[in-house]
Amino acid sequence: MLALKRAAVAIALTEADDAAGGTAVLLTLRAAGLRAHSSQWALPGGRCDEGETQVTAALRELHEELGLDLREANVLGLLDDYPTRSGYLITPVVVWADASAAIAPNPEEVASVHRIALGDIERADAFDFTTHSRKHAARDPVSSRRPIYPRADGGADLPVPRSARRPRYPRCRAGTAGICLEVGA
Repeated sequence: MLALKRAAVAIALTEADDAAGGTAVLLTLRAAGLRAHSSQWALPGGRCDEGETQVTAALRELHEELGLDLREANVLGLLDDYPTRSGYLITPVVVWADASAAIAPNPEEVASVHRIALGDIERADAFDFTTHSRKHAARDPVSSRRPIYPRADGGADLPVPRSARRPRYPRCRAGTAGICLEVGA
């Protein structure tokens, strides 16, 4: 049996955009130009570098992908490891990001960032797990929330025409569970 490569994803919790004061999770849409898992919904994350812990890797990836500079004090805990078919053992690291934390997505890695309220995820009709082709992507509903898009100057929240906005909830490809936990090789 081959040894699995260590990886980590950050489950970044923050305040929801709604007036109810709930909690949300940050979910990214990966950039179309990536060689692995392009244009897929994902949690920020990646491989652990030599000598790096899963917590350190998750915080590093969160900074590289979203510009969030969090510390170990922001870590709430770890979830169970998740083995993938592609040879990774992924550790989900749960972190808290204050609402004041500036999000500046790296456009080379992230097409957009979405705050998904945990209250919305709990609804029975929250996700559509049907398979659809990219040619039908333009028919997907437009988000009622304003996603965070990268700007050329390194900032975020570039105004995007309604026709270019992403769907409110992720639709997944066949064989996935709605959120890409796989890591690029």
